[in-house]
Amino acid sequence: MAEIKTEHLDGYRRLIDIARDLASTLDLDILLSRIVHAAAEISGAEAASILLYDDTSRQLYFQVSTNMDESTRRGILVPLDGSIAGWIVKNRQPVRISNVHEDSRFYGEVVEETSGFSTQSILGIPLVTKNKIVGVLEALNKHKGKFSDLDESMLLVLGAQAAVAIENARLFQQSDLLSEFVHELRTPLSSLSTATYLLLRPEMSHEQRDQIINNIHNETMRLNALASSFLDLARLESGRVQFRKTSFSLADLMYECKDVMASKAVEENIQIRVEPPEGLPLLEADRDKIKQVLLNLLSNAIKYNRPNGTVMLRAEAGESEMTIYVQDTGVGIPDESLPHLFEKFYRVREHETHASGTGLGLSICKQIIQGHGGRIEVKSKIGVGTIFSLFLPRQTRTQPRPRA
Repeated sequence: MAEIKTEHLDGYRRLIDIARDLASTLDLDILLSRIVHAAAEISGAEAASILLYDDTSRQLYFQVSTNMDESTRRGILVPLDGSIAGWIVKNRQPVRISNVHEDSRFYGEVVEETSGFSTQSILGIPLVTKNKIVGVLEALNKHKGKFSDLDESMLLVLGAQAAVAIENARLFQQSDLLSEFVHELRTPLSSLSTATYLLLRPEMSHEQRDQIINNIHNETMRLNALASSFLDLARLESGRVQFRKTSFSLADLMYECKDVMASKAVEENIQIRVEPPEGLPLLEADRDKIKQVLLNLLSNAIKYNRPNGTVMLRAEAGESEMTIYVQDTGVGIPDESLPHLFEKFYRVREHETHASGTGLGLSICKQIIQGHGGRIEVKSKIGVGTIFSLFLPRQTRTQPRPRA
């Protein structure tokens, strides 16, 4: 009896330490990782995971797990009907199951096939704060015996702290991004205000009015692009974007992107060349998201190129990853700007005379590539050109473990 009380006391002491740690963490990815590792530790489980719930789209999806890498988990949607986690979201009640394969709500075969992780027992609790369901915290496969009342109690306490911490991190992230967004709105709004004021002046000539109307149109289009990019980035940073992975021909996608950008290239007198190697293997990724990245990079390569310049789109396959290169013969990027290139709203000062942009495109590209477990790099030389390199894993990095 004394040993059990000591175990309880040690567990709650550990929870206090964990709660203090969670309260001081505002980076969402770091926070979620700490929560799942703490959940596995205090419940004596082999693994733990968090599924987040998007109330707007009514979707439940894996966000972090101790037994799956990021590029694997981000693609897994879990239905609200016909899953244990979905039942927890809808009923807001904890669940303890000793053998999930005997439970009709178990959706894990799909997850097991993707991750190679076999689930036997589960303890799941809802993450709720201010009467809002944030998601589900699951502990998987108790090391010794079955999940107990104490395990459930401890996980509920952790879950209450975790739900608050997750919402705080999201709010901090959103407020930080929102403040930057509002700051960026000031310039186009100021231009629009000045333009409308001038239109009301009776001394303005017809030609001047036409020029002002053209400026209003351009600023309005820029505001629309800024708003769309902002929403894209906000969803990516909050983890609300799920990647729908399929196996597809990267070569076909490269030619498709060339066709999309063909008219813009002709307008700027730029030649686009596509050079995929023969026998390029299929790529496992979210095709639409990779297309979004390539179109953004091609658009920049055309925009910041020189007359009669060239844009090269090529790829190569290694044993573990595919590399895509977008190379231009443009004006180049100063060395001091390269470290800041993927920061939100950052614009290269020397490029502002060539074309205007939202300053969010490359941040979005980086989020998409990192969400696939890859990386994006850039090299540039003034007066010579720029090369963006995308490194993507050829397939899911989590390998199925051998079954007994």
